[in-house]
Amino acid sequence: MLIAQPKGSQFHVVDSFSKSVQLGQGLEMSGRLSRASMGRTVSALRVCKQKIERHNVQRMRLVATEACRRAKNAREFIRQVRRDTGLTLEIIQPEEEARLAVISCAPLVSTKTEQLLVVDIGGGSTELVWIDLSAVEPRERPRAIMRLHAGFHPPSSPFPSAKVVDWISVPLGVATLRDQFSDVQDDAARYALMSWYFEENLAEFAPYQDEQAREGFQIVGTSGTVTTVAASHLGLRRYDRTKVDGLRMSSDQIEAVIQNYLEMGPTGRRRDPRIGPDRHALIMSGSAILQALLRLWPTDRLSVADRGLREGLLYAQMSADGVLEDGPL
Repeated sequence: MLIAQPKGSQFHVVDSFSKSVQLGQGLEMSGRLSRASMGRTVSALRVCKQKIERHNVQRMRLVATEACRRAKNAREFIRQVRRDTGLTLEIIQPEEEARLAVISCAPLVSTKTEQLLVVDIGGGSTELVWIDLSAVEPRERPRAIMRLHAGFHPPSSPFPSAKVVDWISVPLGVATLRDQFSDVQDDAARYALMSWYFEENLAEFAPYQDEQAREGFQIVGTSGTVTTVAASHLGLRRYDRTKVDGLRMSSDQIEAVIQNYLEMGPTGRRRDPRIGPDRHALIMSGSAILQALLRLWPTDRLSVADRGLREGLLYAQMSADGVLEDGPL
């Protein structure tokens, strides 16, 4: 959760809350949200409710994503949340989830970038959006991405537009991909299988087969996986967003971190303070997704974004309300 106030062309965060509840745990097998995972989520949402009331929040949007899109008992869960917390969740569609991730990353896009791939690795799904910025004046490129809050194919506008070449929502995230291969005992074999399986699911993504120029190409990754890999690379004992958000990592640096995770094994990862108790069980499935992406596209750099759906919701809502100044990002 993020609570914020508009401030110029950005926003000022008033309060935040984050808790890994693994809502989709077991969903792959049963097709349903488990009683335990729903209970964990409702407990976290009670904390959110207290903060919302304390700060007298006037405008809010509360969304659910892939786990609730797929679960047979999602409506039952949403009724339980409303009954137990007074909060009303809405289930958003994959395109909107992808769009929100993209606009949250707009400030991290280089003015030299002509082709942009934004990747959001979630718990239940992974969104990829390929954007062509070559027709947009360099200094206008971040703002052109921000205008996508109106839709991936907005009506004609006098402003220069970012062209969405293609986007895909792969129904595999860190939790669902892990569950697919939970019966594989060998750690390294499980990792390799997860990475190749994820790549197979990208076959429908238009830029998958195309040879892309390395010059002017940027990948921005937003997710707990990407920020955890960055924190491990920096050797942070205590997570520091200011050091992670906007960091550019080389593919060799990312590969070195992942190899270190494999060498540690499950026990070592569980004890590593840079990974954290909430993420140790999911970091290898997230790393498998990340490695597949770096294998496919021509870049030796990844921009790390400690931002995503929540920031995208705030930017979209504030832009729609006209409360953000039209200045530089």
